Formats: sequence, structure tokens, C-alpha cells
Amino acid sequence: MTTSLQHLFDNNRAWAERMVSENPAYFTRLASQQNPKYLWIGCSDSRVPANQITGLDPGEVFVHRNVANVVVHSDLNALSVIQYAVDFLKVEHILVVGHYGCGGVLATLRGARVGLADNWLRHVHDVKVRHRRRLDHLPVPEQEDVLCEMNVIEQVGNVALSNVIQDAWARGQKVSVHGWCYGLKDGLAKDLGVSMSRPSEVMEVFRNALKRYPRGGIIPAA
Repeated sequence: MTTSLQHLFDNNRAWAERMVSENPAYFTRLASQQNPKYLWIGCSDSRVPANQITGLDPGEVFVHRNVANVVVHSDLNALSVIQYAVDFLKVEHILVVGHYGCGGVLATLRGARVGLADNWLRHVHDVKVRHRRRLDHLPVPEQEDVLCEMNVIEQVGNVALSNVIQDAWARGQKVSVHGWCYGLKDGLAKDLGVSMSRPSEVMEVFRNALKRYPRGGIIPAA
């Protein structure tokens, strides 16, 4: 195994030269400020790049990523990103983006151990348990896709109920929260229909979203 990263520096130089040849002011403009309208909260998976998927240039989307695109009220990292994006960058849209075939979701469904991240994936496990009657009757491949979507829906709710977003809405700031799921097989993003722009929409949107996943039969007693 080579320890040299020269090929990455070569790629970087070639990219920088290409950008300048296409737009001589590219880096001058980029260095002056970032003024994104979007905050992307996505999975750490290397196959899900925010800028390429949305066709946006650097500086046009603020990005936070973690395993399985989880947002919980105890995660000061995620909340700090949201607070900076909303209060200082004044983003107008927050996109919570999961993806089909998410390794964290699959590990949760299969009960697979991955190490330290098992503790983090307890949040996804909680989603699975909470909605088990909407999942257990489905074929396994469908369970995987549905849990990916349900996890996004839950995280959208967590973002919307955070004090950062609640405070922003209370002072009349225009910011919306959305939920998408990205397909690795076709490169297309699916709108999960859970967009929220004011406090009064949160519970109604959440309930209507879950109605798309009907419950199966009664779970037998343990």
C-alpha cells in the first residue's frame, strides 16, 4: 500500500485550473463569502455528495453529515450547525436527506454489530421499534426502504421541534424543513412530502406522512 497522496494533490491542481479556465473569478467570488440558501443534513456515506446531487456549487449549500443522517436533541454538533445556518447564514431551507441502502439503517434492521457506532444507531433502532407494526409485515427489501424513509421523517420532526427552528419561526424567520431520500441506483432524490414552514404544520404533516405506511396485523404478545 502506497502512503503517498500525491495523486490527490494532482487532482486538486487539475480541478482548480479547470475552474479558473471556466470562470476566472470563481475563487475570488468563493473566497469573498458564503451565502447558501440551503442546509443539507445527510448521511456520511461517500456515495451521497450534497453538491453534486443538487447541482450546486461550493458556497451554495451548507452541509452537515453523520451516520444515518440522525438529528437528536442531545447532539450539540448537529444543533450547532443548524443554529449557525439559521441564525447567521439565514438559510431558507433545511434538507434532511437519507438514502436507500443506508448501511446504518441496514445494520439496525439486521441486528448487526458495527462497534462504537452501535450506540449512535440506537436512535435508528428507536425509530424501528416505534413503527414496528408498519414494518414487520413487509418483505425484507421493502422494510429496508421504508425504514430509510421513516428515519428521515423522524429526523425532520426532530429538526422542526428543535429550539433553534422553533425560535426562528417565533420571530417570523422564513425557513422550511424538508425530507428527501436519495436513490443510489438511479441518482434521483425522492421528496417524502414532509415539508414544514411553521409550528402549526409539524404534527399534521408528521401524522399524514405516517399514514402512507399502513400497519400490519396485531403484534402477538411476547
